[in-house]
This record gives sequence, structure tokens and C-alpha cells, in this order.
Amino acid sequence: MYRVGFDVGGTFTDFTLLREEDGAVSYHKVPSTPDDPSRAIETGLAALIARHAISPSDFAHVGHGTTVATNLTIERKGAVTGLLTTKGFRDALEIGRQTRPHLYDYSVRKPPPLVPRELRVEVAERVLADGTVMMPLDDEAVEAAARRFAAAGCKAVAICFIHAYRRPDHERRAREIVRRVMPDVYVTLSSDVLPEFREYERMSTTVLNAYMGPRMGGYLARFLERVRGLAIPVEPYTIHSNGGLMSVETVRAVPVRTCLSGPAAGVIGAANVGRASGFPNLVTFDVGGTSTDVSLVHDGQPLFASNRLVADYPIKTPMIDIHVIGAGGGSIAAIDDAGALKVGPRSAGAAPGPIAYGKGGTQVTITDANIVLGRLNPVALLDGAMPVDAAAARAAIDAQIARPLGLTTEEAAHGIVRIANANMARAIRSVSTERGYDVREFALFAYGGAGPLHAVELAADCGIATVLIPQEPGTLCARGILLSDISLDFVRTMIVELGEASWREAIGVFEAMRADATRWLEGERVAPGDRGFRLMIDARYRGQNFEVPVDVPELDPGGLAAFQARFRERHIQEYGYDVTGRAAEIVNCRLQAIGRVAKAPLEPIAGGSSLGAAQIATRRVYCGSAGWRDTPVYRRAALPVAKPIAGPAVIEEMSSTTIVMPGQSAVVDRLGNIIVRIAG
Repeated sequence: MYRVGFDVGGTFTDFTLLREEDGAVSYHKVPSTPDDPSRAIETGLAALIARHAISPSDFAHVGHGTTVATNLTIERKGAVTGLLTTKGFRDALEIGRQTRPHLYDYSVRKPPPLVPRELRVEVAERVLADGTVMMPLDDEAVEAAARRFAAAGCKAVAICFIHAYRRPDHERRAREIVRRVMPDVYVTLSSDVLPEFREYERMSTTVLNAYMGPRMGGYLARFLERVRGLAIPVEPYTIHSNGGLMSVETVRAVPVRTCLSGPAAGVIGAANVGRASGFPNLVTFDVGGTSTDVSLVHDGQPLFASNRLVADYPIKTPMIDIHVIGAGGGSIAAIDDAGALKVGPRSAGAAPGPIAYGKGGTQVTITDANIVLGRLNPVALLDGAMPVDAAAARAAIDAQIARPLGLTTEEAAHGIVRIANANMARAIRSVSTERGYDVREFALFAYGGAGPLHAVELAADCGIATVLIPQEPGTLCARGILLSDISLDFVRTMIVELGEASWREAIGVFEAMRADATRWLEGERVAPGDRGFRLMIDARYRGQNFEVPVDVPELDPGGLAAFQARFRERHIQEYGYDVTGRAAEIVNCRLQAIGRVAKAPLEPIAGGSSLGAAQIATRRVYCGSAGWRDTPVYRRAALPVAKPIAGPAVIEEMSSTTIVMPGQSAVVDRLGNIIVRIAG
């Protein structure tokens, strides 16, 4: 039997195929098809089936990572959406927190609301913060609003009533009325998507979910049709932002939870490989074609967050804490109006792509710079499957960057890489140093098609002593999908002072949530023996506006003192101080339902016979201050285990290329990872 995971990226769609009987792993990449991502999925699956002579009935598991939900928001291609809310709160979506996106640059504007004012409709109803009904729902007003939405051509309706997280009855009644008037409309309730307080974030998340819903549903229908067209019998799972898998039906209901689908899979994969390799503390560094995703793994576990921006719109949902910047292999380098060289965030993407790909690209990219520097193969990539035009890349860098700035072509190309590295270094500091972690205690885990190209220079810049590069790093997100469990997060807001009575109340809330989670796991076809639960409380000191998450290892009626001690430790780590003598508050109770999925162990590799046998070429590589150096090029699959590799060196494989600089050394460990030690 076989298990397959695939991740749809902006430039490539990556596949990892696992044969269960012996743990053999195969990797594959195809160009993404942005007009319909499911076409690339079908193409790649068909190629794997043909190459390995697999009967479609032999697939036991299909896992899927996608950027469709995020791209719908970035490109503003979601559905026409109406918003139904409590009287007096029509403009909360637009007012927000009254903060500017950039403190000093007044030209940076907030994005327009996804629901225009004329489609934001108020109705009379009011539930108080304690769940008491102050004013019943005006059914006639809801029906009138639905008719207004229908006349405006709305395909989705978001319903967000104030304090619905305490009492969802009014939202559910409103949904019944809207669906009676608009039978085919996609309806989202804030009490389903995010049953916790802070109305702006709840409203924004609910609107985003509704905005994505209809077109995400259309994509999922095409995706399922193509999978079934290949006669694959199993129902696919999709990875979502917390690093877990969920069924297609759950994705249809809450597509907003897939905004970090692929990147989350990469972090899960990195954490698993890091633990097995003896590196529990990692800075994960994923550089793809359009973006760089950076996250932190501490003691073998990814860090989580509940707030982020997607295309400058806030969403609040449990997710792996990933910092994303617009810097990837396809990021465009150009001289700005002030005469300075700027790299990203604009990208050439999959079409037309870098100039060297010969697909019509006309603007210089980071990939073009790495080809000119000899760091990427100047003849062909993807094991020879993708020819490149190094001369065209050199000519473009010379004309667009070097001559206008009075630089040599090599200086211009290296400048592009260094600027990209500086942007990436800021992202690394944002998830490490700025969160109270000493980055020197972490290894840099580099993956994605371009991650290993930048890793060693970036590590030196950040003071990181070790770089870890897994096998086929360009497909790690797809591999991470095969290492992920089924999971979904549940939350309930309390906002009560922490004490013996409230601690017992919280235990009751967790028990009710566990019952809900158990029903969900049953719907996901998870056997009782494979079910698990992770509990957490968001807590703060009285008078504070933000809270810190604190793990709850077990539901112990006598565990209040232990929880208070853990809260103080987390507060000191997050903020650098404690507030002695002040009462703490429970804000939210969170529960993550987990359905454990069988995973193949990471197997040791045999490795090649010698470095000499692994060397396939020698080429000139530009090594920064060391200039051009004649550099051995090795085939990664043929490298021997535990044999030191002195820099400079280039290590090539299908999905990526690793650079080792002069003065550095590398070695392949027993699991096939490349470990690079940074000099100094």
C-alpha cells in the first residue's frame, strides 16, 4: 500500500510517495497551474502512478496542502459576500482597531473591507456578555436582509452577532431564515468559526471564511473529481494551519483554517526530522518560489499563535506561528525610484517565472542571480528536466542592475542575494530573539527549493552555528503532510478571575469541549484508540489586554497551584517580567482534538562509497568575499555517510541545491540529512 502527500505551491506542486511495506520514499515535482491548481495535482499523481506501476486501489492515504484560500484573498477573487450583524456594529469591520498598517508611512493604506458598506446589514438583537438575551432576534429584519443580499448577487453570507460566542441561538436562527430565502448561499456563523470574544477579529475571520467558501468549495469539487478520475478510492485529507489534517467536508465548512496549509506541513516535517536527528531546537527556514516562511521549533514542538494577517486582513484561529515574507526564488530584483536595489515582495511566480527559465520572464529574480553566481546549475535544474538559459540571466542582470549601479555583474548578482538574505534574517529575528529565545541555541533547518542555497550565509549573519538540510528539501512540505495527524481546535471564552471555583468551572468547560471533539473525531473516522486531546488555557493578569497560552497537562481538580506556576513562567518568557501579587484571569479554554495517523519511521540510509564517486563535476562558483572558486559538485544521493565535506562545495539533488562556503564543513548523517557547521 502507498501513502502520498502533495503541496501546491506558487511555483511548483511537490509530491512525496511512501511505500508502507518497506518505507521507501520517492519525490516528484511538477509546475503549478495557478488557473486551476487541481490540474497540477492530477498531472503529478498520474506521473507517480505510471512511474511506479501503482494500482490506484493501492493508495491507503492521500494528504493535500493548498494555498487556494490564501490566494483567493490576496488576489481579491473571493465571492460577493454580505454581512449580517447586530444593530450598531455595521462598521466594526471597517473601523477595526483604529491602527495604521505603518506608523510613519501614510501612503500605506489599510485594504478595503471585503464586504462593502451597502452589503453590511444590521438587525435588532442583543445577547449580553454573560449569555443573557437582552433583545430577541427580529426575524422579519433578517428576512429583509436576505432578500437584499439575494438582489445584490451575494454568493456568501457571514453572520456575526455580538456575544454569539456565549449564546449562538440567534445566529443559528438567522441562518435558517437566510437559507430559506437563499437556498444555495454559503452561510458562515461566527459561533462556528471562532466562538471567542473580541468582536473585530471574530467578525474579520468570519467574513474571510464566507468570502473564501464558495470558490474554495468549487476548487475542492474539481480536486475530488480529478482524484476520483484516477480511480483513487480513499478520501483525501487537507492539512490546515495548526499542522493537522481534516476532511474535505471540514475544509468546506472552515476554509479560513487552511491559510497556512502548506507552510504548516513543512514545520511539522521539520520538527519530526529534527527530533529524530538530535536537533530538538530549530529555526525552520522554507524558501520557495514566491515566499520565505520562518518558524520556531522548541524542545521538538512547533510554537503556535492565534492571530495573523492574511493579505493584511486579520484572522484569529489556532495556527503554527509562521512568519511569511515576500522573498523566494522568483522574487523580482529592481532599482527603485530612489536608485536603490530592492528585492521582492513582487514575484515572477510560476508564469512567466525567472528569465533563465525561458518562459517569457523579463525581470531579474533571485533565481537568475544564483544561476549567474554558479550556485545553481547553469545548464538545467530538476535533475536535468528543466533547461535554463544562464546567458539570458547574465545579460539581464548586467542591463537592469549592474550597469545602472556601476557594478560588475557578479557584484550585482551577489548584492541581490545579500539583500534577500537581510530580509530573511529579519524574519528569523522576529520568531526568535523578539520572542525571548536565543537563536544561538537553535539549528537552522533549511528546506524549500531555495532554502539550502541561502542557508549557510544566512546562518553566519544570524550567529547560528549549525545548518540542517533534510533529504529532498524542496518537497519537505509534501513529506510533512505524511507526518501529520488529523486534528481540529476547539475554544470557549470564560474571562473569569482564576481561583478554586473558576478552576473547577474550567474543568467542566474542558469536559464539554472534549465531548464535542469526540463527536468530530468520530465523523473523521478516527478509531477510539487513536484519539488524543491537548488542553491549553489563555491566561493574563487582571488589567492586561493580551494573554499567554499555558498548557494544561491533565484535568486535575487540585492542579490550580501548578497551573499558576506555569502561567508565571510563560509570562516571564513572553514579556520578561512577572506581576507579583496581582490576580490572574482565565480568558479562553482551548482543546486540540488529535486523531493519530500511522507514520513510517525515518530509516537510516546506506550512503555512497566515497566523495570521489559522488562528485559529478567541477564549476566556478562565486563565494562572496572569497571571489570565484573552482568548486566540486556532488550528487547528494551518492554521498557517503559520516565523511566530512570541505567547503566550498555544491550538492545537487532533484528538488534543491545546497551550498557550502569556504571555511565551512558538511557531513551526511545516518538519516541522510546534511549537517553544515558554520565557521566561527
